[in-house]
Amino acid sequence: MADQNVIDMANQLAEECLAVQRETGNDRLFMEVATVLGSSSQTMEEAFVTAIRTRMATFQGRAFLEKALAAHKGKAPQA
Repeated sequence: MADQNVIDMANQLAEECLAVQRETGNDRLFMEVATVLGSSSQTMEEAFVTAIRTRMATFQGRAFLEKALAAHKGKAPQA
C-alpha cells in the first residue's frame, strides 16, 4: 500500500486531470499522465490510475442510476 502522502497527491492530480479532460474533450489524457508518472515513480502511477478509475467508475455508476430512475419514472403505474 502506498504512503498516504502519495495517495493524497494522486487523488489531487486525478481531480485536476479529469477537469482538464472535461475541458479539452480528451478522455484518454489520464493515460498520458500515467505514462509520465510511471517514468519516474511506479508507485505514483499506480495510485493515480487507481484514483482515476475509481472516479470514472463512480461517474458511470451515477449515470446508470440516473437512467434507471428516469426509466422508472417514465413507466405507467400498473393496476
